Amino acid sequence: MDAPGPASSPVAGPRPDRWPALPVAGWQDTRDTLHLWTQVVGKVRLALAPPVNHWWQVPLYVTARGLTTSLMPHPGGLGVEVVLDLTGHELLVQTTDGATRRMALERRSVADFHQEFRSCLRALGVDVPISRTPVEVAEAIPFDEDHTHDSYDAEAVHRFWTSLVSGHRVLSEFRSRFRGKASPVHFFWGAFDLATTRFSGRAAAPHPGGVPNCPDWVMTEAYSEEVSSCGYWPGGASEGVFYAYAYPEPPGYRQSAVEPAAAAFDEALGEFVLPYADVRAAADPDAYLLRFLTSTHDAAVATAHWPEPVSASAARV
Repeated sequence: MDAPGPASSPVAGPRPDRWPALPVAGWQDTRDTLHLWTQVVGKVRLALAPPVNHWWQVPLYVTARGLTTSLMPHPGGLGVEVVLDLTGHELLVQTTDGATRRMALERRSVADFHQEFRSCLRALGVDVPISRTPVEVAEAIPFDEDHTHDSYDAEAVHRFWTSLVSGHRVLSEFRSRFRGKASPVHFFWGAFDLATTRFSGRAAAPHPGGVPNCPDWVMTEAYSEEVSSCGYWPGGASEGVFYAYAYPEPPGYRQSAVEPAAAAFDEALGEFVLPYADVRAAADPDAYLLRFLTSTHDAAVATAHWPEPVSASAARV
């Protein structure tokens, strides 16, 4: 249910610089370490930012150099921002009074990262308490005790950031075509995925929960309304996947015919998936991915009978 694209389209053709190869097997240890580092940073945003529906106050955002918390208020009157610079490979903590602390993003354990990061915050007067326990992971080692995850491949991290930039570009274009309530394109550090969500405007039955090391009430708030959601996760296939799902899943949704042909419903995940490797190999990766995002959303709209005019897309100027 999307409006025609703009007169100009993204540059076509394979672009290794925009869609780099990212075999999971080659950077999984680094990915898992970086995932936990983003959780440490993200929990500071959770502690400081005012609550917003569906937990929109907690994600990170893609920037021209990496990921950021964006500006967060602090009870002491300061504003503070934390930036994971995945190009220069350093973490920056900046406050609105001009103070800055830096720490290297390099091979180090989660425990070491947690300790130095907390020291940087305290030095700036931002001594906010956070939970020591990771969420949405099967093995939840407290951050200050985790000496297991200690990998950092700077080249792989930069390639991942490049894939986020491209994913962000296409997801932002997709989000712009919807006239109803839609989330920002944001990076959820719980599941370590880039996502955007469209809403039908109708309430949903309580989510059953069951996410590892995550209270059920968190999922209840996240899925309090009927959604069609999509995103990018660096897992689930040889180079990660783009995914799409509907909640509550309507009858017939998983049997829907979606595009392109490489897309399929993953019964284990309960989502449609499109391998990242297929996207980057396409003649026009942006258009190829947009076909997937559009067709899976249309399947959600059709099988759940979304109300008009929300199911339609707005014309863009």
